[in-house]
Amino acid sequence: MKQILILVGIGLSILSCSDTKNMPKVKSIPVEQLKNTHTNQEWFVPTKKAIEGLTVEQSNWKDSTENHSIGELVSHLIFWNEMNLKSFKGEEVSEFNGENKETFKKNNTVDWEIAKQRLDSIQIQWEILTEKATDEQITTWSMEILNMASHTAYHTGQIVYIRKRNGWWN
Repeated sequence: MKQILILVGIGLSILSCSDTKNMPKVKSIPVEQLKNTHTNQEWFVPTKKAIEGLTVEQSNWKDSTENHSIGELVSHLIFWNEMNLKSFKGEEVSEFNGENKETFKKNNTVDWEIAKQRLDSIQIQWEILTEKATDEQITTWSMEILNMASHTAYHTGQIVYIRKRNGWWN
C-alpha cells in the first residue's frame, strides 16, 4: 500500500510540473501558419509583401527558361488555395481533370490588380474560417491547411527570388 501511495505521489508531482498551460492549442498552429504565409513576416516573406508594388509588366516577366512568372505563380496559388477553400466551406467543387500547368496564367493590367486582391481575400478567408473551425474540421483539415501554407511559402520564395534577381526588391 505504501508503495502505491509513493507511486501516486510521484505521478501527481510529475503531472503538476508539466506545463500544459503554455502549449499551443492545435487550432492555433494552422492559423499561425496561414497568417505567416499571408501577412506576418516571421521566418520568410509573406505573399502580401512579396507581390506588393509590382507592376503588371514585372508580374509577367520571364527568363529564357520554362520558369514561371510572378503573375503565373500568383494565379496558381489562387487556383489551388481557392479550390481548397471551397471544399473546406462545403461548397461544390468541380473536379479538376486538367494539367497543373493550366493553373499558371498570364495577366493583363486589370487581371493583375484583381489577382492581387483575390489572393489576399482567399488568404483572409482561410485565416477567419480556420479560427472559427470546429475541432472536427481542424482534425480533418489540419494537414491539408499546413501543406497549403507550405505550398504558398514555396512559391512566395520563387516570387522573392525573381524580384531580387531583377533588382525589384528593396
